[in-house]
Amino acid sequence: MFDPPDDVIAPERPLRVAVLVKQIPVFEDMVLGPDGRMVRDGIEMHMNDYCRRAVAKGTEVARASGGTVTVLTLGPPSAENVCREALLFGVDAGVHICDPEFAGSDTWATAKALAAALERFGPFDLVMMGRNSVDSDTGQVPPQLAELMGLPFATGVRHFSLHGDRLELRLEHDDEWVDVEVQLPAVVSCAERLCDPCKIKDPEAWATVDSSHIQTVSAANLGPGPWGQEASPTTVGPVQMIDVERGRQMMGGTLEEQIEQAVAILAKKGALASSSMPEPAMVARRSGAGSDGPAIAVLVEPGRDRVTKELLGTASELAAEIGGQVAALGPGLDDADEDLGPWGADEQIDISGGDSSASLVEEDLASAMSAWAAETQPWAVLAPGTAWGREVASRMAATLGAGLTGDAVGLKVDDHGKLIALKPAFGGWLVAEILCASPIQMATVRPGVLPFPRPNPDRPQARQSSLESPGQSRLEIIRRYRDDDSDELANASVVIGVGQGVDPSDYPNLEKHQAAIGAALCATRKVTDYGWMPRARQVGITGHSISPRLYFAIGMSGKFNHTVGVRNAGTVVGINPDPDAPLWEIVDIGFVGDWAEVFDALIPRLAEAQAG
Repeated sequence: MFDPPDDVIAPERPLRVAVLVKQIPVFEDMVLGPDGRMVRDGIEMHMNDYCRRAVAKGTEVARASGGTVTVLTLGPPSAENVCREALLFGVDAGVHICDPEFAGSDTWATAKALAAALERFGPFDLVMMGRNSVDSDTGQVPPQLAELMGLPFATGVRHFSLHGDRLELRLEHDDEWVDVEVQLPAVVSCAERLCDPCKIKDPEAWATVDSSHIQTVSAANLGPGPWGQEASPTTVGPVQMIDVERGRQMMGGTLEEQIEQAVAILAKKGALASSSMPEPAMVARRSGAGSDGPAIAVLVEPGRDRVTKELLGTASELAAEIGGQVAALGPGLDDADEDLGPWGADEQIDISGGDSSASLVEEDLASAMSAWAAETQPWAVLAPGTAWGREVASRMAATLGAGLTGDAVGLKVDDHGKLIALKPAFGGWLVAEILCASPIQMATVRPGVLPFPRPNPDRPQARQSSLESPGQSRLEIIRRYRDDDSDELANASVVIGVGQGVDPSDYPNLEKHQAAIGAALCATRKVTDYGWMPRARQVGITGHSISPRLYFAIGMSGKFNHTVGVRNAGTVVGINPDPDAPLWEIVDIGFVGDWAEVFDALIPRLAEAQAG
């Protein structure tokens, strides 16, 4: 058994490494034009944060093996700068895939173009990418690329060891760790803390790079296509920038007077309701048609009971509207005691393979589900927006040529009977309507955003059936284990955000306050970097986006990288001793002072209000 935390790179031959990178806008500079689309002219652009880790680790692997590393990017002329930065860091060559024909590429069309470029300049032993881009945050391109290239895939690599041609990896998945082994060639995506990043943010230095090391590739160089929007099974509809207005009311007077002001404001805003989850208003609907109605498939991830029921409840609503049926598919659904009928399923299909369903990996599940979808042609396929759901759905979409919307926060049927998925981007700054042109429409859905239904006792028991997976994945899972529950954070109505200004020795006192008002805890990146809280608790650009009714920010300055993740919170209360902290720009209520003193006075009042 290997020990992934001790990273080792011990290749036995020179390796050819490809690193795929993306240029994205700097969040703070984003503006929308009159047409509702983002204005890129004059906006500062830089390399995606996760891609910086892939460049650094890919270069390390190539150097250790005596091999080469090539960086590839798909984008407009300005994207050449990310190749230049990577070359300054030490990569051997750059490939810039640039042509107006690539405009409008969705994730499937992007993966198709990248796969063609890798085939043209390969073969490569190892393809490395960022886990996702922090602008669109779908995480779909890496598994779609792996599927198109017929390669094994590992997402969210946190610890990386290479012994000969065998990779031993520890993967960071939401609130779960996964230890795996895989033989080269393979595709891997990199987690934020895999290594120190490539980071040479100096345009003057970029200009010194010898441009002969960068090859520009046109659409014609990659084949007849189609490319870009023409090849994309999804299209972007209306886009809105979500402008959240905050009260920015700073409390004054004695601490007692400040507490009275804050409680009055919170009461007026309706933020003092009980922190317990409200009684679900939605009841799973009965089907609107017989067994011949179009199917809506829900992919069931083991151990994710809440998001499964959220998806089933909404699927039953959609099915009633189109006169369809709901089919739940996943491993471990052969247990008669786990009837999903009352939650919205008309059929539950167990997927097995090998000696047990537990041995199935995402690639095997996607293979079985793709075969089922190709035969049944469901109206839509819905999956949880988790690492598991993204890979299974992305591989299915690549196989089926289906449009896939990632990380949706809402679903509805348009006037033509097509699925519309509401997709956030840039940490929730933008929300777009995404429409699929393909016969099979797909979406991954963020946990906690859909209504949680009540079971309907009048619905019949779901029909039982089964599928068998071929079980041919080259990725071997050694073990899976969880150190947290990200569903708690996603569904919390009250959250306390903790920065590095809260000493870990004060956590017991903090947890006492947390329990008094039924709050969940989240953290800034620094806190999780130090190991004071699990990575699953990180909120911000490279963490979760949450939308609690009430959010407290303590021990933090209020930098954008964290606060963008709480843009959709109902009411934000900030506490900081610095009267000039940037935090005050994003709060409704501000206390200049020590968080512990304020909490000692404020929390008992809030607990009393909740109880009353």
